[in-house]
Amino acid sequence: MKQIITSLDLGSNSVKVIVGEIYKEELFVLACSEVKSKGIKKGLVVDSDLAVESIKEAFRRVEDVLGIKVSKVVLATPSYNATFIASEGYTTITREDKHIVGGDITVSLQASVYGKVPSNLELVSVSPVEFVINENEVLKNPKGKEASKLSVTSVLGTVPKKNVYTLISILDSLGIKVVDLAFGGQADYYCFYKPEYEKSLGAIINIGTNKTEVSIINEGILVSSQVIDVGGRNIDRDISYIYDLALDDSKRVKEKFALAHKKNASTSEVVECLTKNNEHIKINQYEVSEIVYSRVREILEMSKKQINLLTKKDISYIIITGGTTEIEGFDRVFSEIYGVNHKVNKVEDLGVRNNRFSTALGIIKLYYEKLKFRDKIASTFSEEVQEELFNNKKKNDGSSLLGKVYSYFFDN
Repeated sequence: MKQIITSLDLGSNSVKVIVGEIYKEELFVLACSEVKSKGIKKGLVVDSDLAVESIKEAFRRVEDVLGIKVSKVVLATPSYNATFIASEGYTTITREDKHIVGGDITVSLQASVYGKVPSNLELVSVSPVEFVINENEVLKNPKGKEASKLSVTSVLGTVPKKNVYTLISILDSLGIKVVDLAFGGQADYYCFYKPEYEKSLGAIINIGTNKTEVSIINEGILVSSQVIDVGGRNIDRDISYIYDLALDDSKRVKEKFALAHKKNASTSEVVECLTKNNEHIKINQYEVSEIVYSRVREILEMSKKQINLLTKKDISYIIITGGTTEIEGFDRVFSEIYGVNHKVNKVEDLGVRNNRFSTALGIIKLYYEKLKFRDKIASTFSEEVQEELFNNKKKNDGSSLLGKVYSYFFDN
């Protein structure tokens, strides 16, 4: 059975759906859609009816490409008011063959969750820190070892239920079951993963449209996350205010003409625009780049301050991503704030070569790695549907019932 996974990332600017296949440890994008967001702000639903329109259209486009119905998805979860809880659990192995398998790991992780999540919070992630077998040997991966008892220390990531329940209900109404949840910081880590990250402390910065998410990853585990209410839209508003442009026009100027750093901007190059009062004006590249530079620098300085608030330890690496990082010259500003040893990450996957897709791509890789560790097949498509996919036949059913969020981690 092929391991084909669908991810969903809802942002203030766009709804992104990606269907990807993991083959020989590599991710291949089979289909991708990006639809302008309606009724969604900072990853949260503010108008359910409008949100349904955007989400429905995003899935329709992917389904048209694949020729099948998408009925299961892994969902990116906003990290507003996220909390992280250290926990422990264990299981005894009574089989005659006492070699640890993925099922034993799953049961021990379940045990670390029982009774640990307050009723007003929803579980998003269960990350094993270390395992102990027979109460004396500490391991990162105990599979294949012989033991009578398997203990685990884990980190439980939670958010207020309101962060996810409205989204889950909307997807359920569209016949789409959420099979797992993931924090954006986790997803971005897996999108740009390198083996050396597993032994160090790092920071993830994702600059989106209306928010910037800062996360701390310690030896591959998300341990803290904070949202700053500033993003690419603030740049659009700055340009709009200075030049009296509509926001959509300001965004186009930012993305197609302005530079993030004024040093490389031309003092003679101009672009013509129409103001809100229907007046024709010429915008100088150097001048508008000064505006962009000022705001980008502010966002990066705020992110750096937030990292220092989240951890007092030295950071070994920084992953910076999100659509705003695609502005030409962004890397130069980033180097000014964080130093030349840190570079802007770039999504290179065919068909989605833009940093705004990093979370949706990373979700697929994260889900695959998590289920592989538990000896499970990571696929959001059944074998029957996969056969239809590769025969390019239509499938029009596929509705499903909403399940308990807790079961996302252990029943798929």
